[in-house]
Amino acid sequence: MTTARFATILLAGALIALPAFAAELKIGLQDDADVLDPAQSRTFVGRIVYTAMCDKLVDVTPDLKIVPQLATEWNWSGDGKLLTMKLREGVKFHDDTPLDAEAVVATIERNMTLPESRRKSELASVEKVEAVAPYEVKFTLKSPDVTLLAQLSDRAGMIVSPTAAKELGANFGNRPVCAGPFKFVERVQQDRIVLEKFKDYWNKDNIFIDKVTYLPIPDTTVRLANLRSGDLDMIERLAATDAASVKQDANLTYADVVNIGYMALYANIANGPRADTPFGKDKRLRQAFSLAIDREALNQIVYEGTAVGGNQPFPPKSPWFDKDIPVPVRDLDKAKALVKEAGFDRVPVEMQIPNNPVAAQMMQIVQSMVAEAGFDVSLKSTEFATLLSEQTAGNYQLSRSDWSGRVDPDGNIHQFITCKGGINDTKYCNPEVDKLLNEARASTDDAVRKQKYDAAAAILNEDLPIIYLGHQSWIWALHKNITGFVPSPDGMIRLAGVKKAG
Repeated sequence: MTTARFATILLAGALIALPAFAAELKIGLQDDADVLDPAQSRTFVGRIVYTAMCDKLVDVTPDLKIVPQLATEWNWSGDGKLLTMKLREGVKFHDDTPLDAEAVVATIERNMTLPESRRKSELASVEKVEAVAPYEVKFTLKSPDVTLLAQLSDRAGMIVSPTAAKELGANFGNRPVCAGPFKFVERVQQDRIVLEKFKDYWNKDNIFIDKVTYLPIPDTTVRLANLRSGDLDMIERLAATDAASVKQDANLTYADVVNIGYMALYANIANGPRADTPFGKDKRLRQAFSLAIDREALNQIVYEGTAVGGNQPFPPKSPWFDKDIPVPVRDLDKAKALVKEAGFDRVPVEMQIPNNPVAAQMMQIVQSMVAEAGFDVSLKSTEFATLLSEQTAGNYQLSRSDWSGRVDPDGNIHQFITCKGGINDTKYCNPEVDKLLNEARASTDDAVRKQKYDAAAAILNEDLPIIYLGHQSWIWALHKNITGFVPSPDGMIRLAGVKKAG
């Protein structure tokens, strides 16, 4: 065969193969996801990947309404202790296992019993779940829990293949199998996660992308440079300082929305030996630290006015925010007095922070602010998944970790603060707070719930196991040839309806 003839065949083959992934979307993420198992994971970027890979029983709209996904309808019993859901028929997992009521039961039970599961506290109100018909499941609750539906709109409600879950057990994250629009292809830690369109997806007619590659790029400047060069099609968490330049770039589209989560510092109260510090043991030092921070200045300097200061798990404009505990203004004199009252001149504190420039800038400013009140803060920068691992293990004194927010207020507070909360890395434990938050999730009356949250807020504002800093906006940037993207306050990137022009 001649060289020319061989080259022609190669070219023809390339031309034939190319359209298979003609619409490939490359998305730049701020962090790398942790384990790709909905039962075990806890990272925000992991949830972004799941949005493409793992459908849930219900989903959330941009106006924060709960709508059908794998469940088509649901009903509560009069006493609020039974939740019955009818399932979408004809749905397949990526390994061709059919999705039915038994599969849903298997996933929920796995979330409740797998030793490594982080969903246990989210499903703590569930006594049992049963398949009452081929496509109908019934949740029986220990006590009324109005928050359950919201939990099922997130990782607790992501239904995984029972075949794969049984085969892989705790290693499910190595080869995750769900029922979303895209199936898992490969993962290289700290480099990429690759998904491809699932041809048998129940809503495949509304999926116009063939392949999605997620690339973790912690540096916001590098992430934007990759977008501008064409190496990325879309980035999440654009730095607020770059918002103006993106808006002026004719090749790019800017999108933002105020989020439902928060930025916060977690104090190690009782999580192992490293909690045995003055900062972890004396709430007066945590109060002083909080009072030494100028939250409005942080917002203006770091986030160009796109964020708002905060001191609670809910933004100031949220109906759940306690207006009797307003966002504090900086009070350096009171902060110094509290440090002195606690018996200190200078207080050493090690703070671990994620290794991205925006978080680093913010914490350097905080470091400078609190130094004036008597705190000598040393910053320890680390990759975000490692930071969360260290928090879980108790290998920290003070840690900056943001929460992306949940539709129901319970999702922003219960699992972080209650004695046995699944993400209570501070190990703060106050039976009165537990009682109030448990009563809040049991009531269907929003006025009663508000009263309970306010009472808990008063205690938490005194003890300060978590020092809230504020609430930022989710900001995305994408190429002009990407259309159909709708920003949502939960920060997720939903790909239904998204198109990429040639």
